[in-house]
Amino acid sequence: MRLVVDLTRCQGYAQCAFLAPDVFRMRGDEALWYDPEPDDTQREQVLRAAAACPVQALRVEGVHTRPPARAKPSPRRDADALRHTGRIVIVGASLAGLRAATALRWEGFTGSLTMIGDEPHRPYDRPPLSKQVLDGWVPAQQTALPHLGDFDVRWKLGVAATALDLAAKEVHLADGGRVPFDRLLIATGVRARPWPHEAEAALDGVVVLRTRDDAAGLRQRLATRPDRVLVIGAGFTGSEVASACRDLGLPVTVIEAGPAPLAGALGGVVGAVAADLQRDHGVDLRCGVTVTALEGDGQGRLRRARLSDGGVVDADVAVAALGGVRNVEWLRDSGLAAGAWGVGCDAGCRAFTADGMVTDDVFVAGDVARFPHPLYDFEFLALEHWGNAVAQGEIAAHNMVSAQTDRWPHLAVPVFWSTQFGIEIKSVGVPTFADEVVIAQGSVAERRFVAAYGHRGRIVAAVAFDQGKWLQFYEELIVRSAPFPPDVRTVDLSDERRPVPARIPDHPIRNREATVVVTGHDPSERRARLVQGRV
Repeated sequence: MRLVVDLTRCQGYAQCAFLAPDVFRMRGDEALWYDPEPDDTQREQVLRAAAACPVQALRVEGVHTRPPARAKPSPRRDADALRHTGRIVIVGASLAGLRAATALRWEGFTGSLTMIGDEPHRPYDRPPLSKQVLDGWVPAQQTALPHLGDFDVRWKLGVAATALDLAAKEVHLADGGRVPFDRLLIATGVRARPWPHEAEAALDGVVVLRTRDDAAGLRQRLATRPDRVLVIGAGFTGSEVASACRDLGLPVTVIEAGPAPLAGALGGVVGAVAADLQRDHGVDLRCGVTVTALEGDGQGRLRRARLSDGGVVDADVAVAALGGVRNVEWLRDSGLAAGAWGVGCDAGCRAFTADGMVTDDVFVAGDVARFPHPLYDFEFLALEHWGNAVAQGEIAAHNMVSAQTDRWPHLAVPVFWSTQFGIEIKSVGVPTFADEVVIAQGSVAERRFVAAYGHRGRIVAAVAFDQGKWLQFYEELIVRSAPFPPDVRTVDLSDERRPVPARIPDHPIRNREATVVVTGHDPSERRARLVQGRV
């Protein structure tokens, strides 16, 4: 059997851990781990757990197949024809792609549906890879996502898309094939950014973590009990890898160029709490430092790292947790607005052309999408979040088979979570949009608090450490553009309710070269052409 827990909804009530303890485990007070593919002997317990979940966050393949309630679309001849006989192609066998495919069938689409993926695996869940898989509890191959409904799909796996011909409405494949479409969804996501020095990246022991195969390989290395693991980068992936190493009793050094772990996503104030959390769990954390070189032993095996402060770290394994690279190379010369920033689209997931116009046949969802959000001054956001992939995939699916007047905007408030060092960290909104932060509830010293983030006098985000049940309340404040600091009556009010600078690091423009050139003079002739720079 297959299951998935929507951890953006889970509030840590632990009913599932009581009813099916071999499938669900609590790590700390609120952090939930689970086995995505438990043995069929656990079915009865899992179904009881699903029924008992107070927030209905648990989905089981073959059981939870009823689509969400939706307004009946207005009849349109062209939309109806597409629903019954159209050809929809999804490039990216990902969470966003899978949820879109499921939603298309929920929407009544009965035409041809093709899913293309460069990996040989069907869509799988990535969050367990840095947690349950590295811990050794769940094998990497047992992370497949469940199919939550009727699912008639033509699979093309293990073959990458190499080009897009918008005029011919065809996707070109690495094996020479071409797949025609009436509607296309781009859900190619991101890949791990490799260590930048090719020869050093090739050393035995230098790895990244993004795919199922990456996780299986890293788990195998950790099982050999290396003398020390080096983690380069203290974002969410790097911090979760460090947490897994400490859970296994392995020495680990984390090198972070910024002022604190997670500071790039949550700011320096909350990042400082994360730094204390890591050090209290035995992590050798070094911030404001970079790795200048990785050195081998002469036989191609990693032995040490040299640091910018002159230090040296001996390590058998180095995990490069340097963020992601959006998978857009196959869209070069396609005419779409695709680059290092992702694929630009409107709030309805329709892709932009390089001219800044929208297409009606090409849509974008998931980590690769960059879209404007009205709550954040229409700033274009690219969100590598589980919840965003689910919500945006469903919006894209609806809009692909709906008439213009029946289409929906993607206005969901961003939500994400991370489990590390026994703490469940959850966020709602966009903390990096903020200029101030206040500890609104709980206690930082106890690592159990809610931090509210403000921008120019309104609340824009909230981050909880083991206080996830409060985030729905703060989400309501965000969507109402409520004043900051929040002046509300809640339980467990903090004694530190004084706003301070959030200390969000500046995000320098990686590539200051021109992104487009404009040709032509007459308005009917003017066109923009992308200039391909560095990624």
